[in-house]
Amino acid sequence: MKPKAIFNWSSGKDSALALYKTLQEKNFEIVALLTSINEEFQRISMHGVHVSLLEKQAESLGFELIKMEIPKEPSMEQYREIMTKTMSQIKALGVTHSIFGDIFLEDLRKYREDQLKEIEMEAVFPLWKQNTSDLIREFLRLGFKTIVTCVNETYLDKSFAGRIIDESFISDLPENVDPCGENGEFHTFTFDGPLFKKPVLFDIGETVKKTYPKPKATPEDEDGEYVFWFCDLILK
Repeated sequence: MKPKAIFNWSSGKDSALALYKTLQEKNFEIVALLTSINEEFQRISMHGVHVSLLEKQAESLGFELIKMEIPKEPSMEQYREIMTKTMSQIKALGVTHSIFGDIFLEDLRKYREDQLKEIEMEAVFPLWKQNTSDLIREFLRLGFKTIVTCVNETYLDKSFAGRIIDESFISDLPENVDPCGENGEFHTFTFDGPLFKKPVLFDIGETVKKTYPKPKATPEDEDGEYVFWFCDLILK
């Protein structure tokens, strides 16, 4: 009997490829997809994708969807409490493992592992330490289709928001940008591919600028802000 797992689903390309590899390996029974949602805007955190598209995506993939609603600006303690409560409820379903699409970020991996360890669950990382140039090209070869929904202006300008990822997109990326956006350079929404029963259809809406204050390490640090461009997708 396979161990039961929850799959942490961002709606983007890394999640899609990690899910594909997990299903190919057949080591786990995935009981549901778990996605963090901004409670106020009903959009996927950081990706900016409306929950209506997420629901269509999960339906096409054939999985139950668990939405974890997070306040607009939660404290670390609030986030921790919500996550612990949600994962404890999931564990009660017999789930023993939690699967992520992370590739490189050591601190994030340790955080996830430490949080799960507290409730006696294990983290799984199907893409861990794999070459991101190879991963994005494998993603495209498999027939997945994904669109950029958010870019960090520190790395990419507004014109990259709303682009479909293909070889042209990859070649246009500056040298300091990871091909999978693993450092938060960009985020995506995957709308078709080998796991989908049918494509998720949408229209492209406006591209909106949003700013977020940079955290200060010390009170003496200068004020600053991060600038992001979000391309709105409208469900057909």
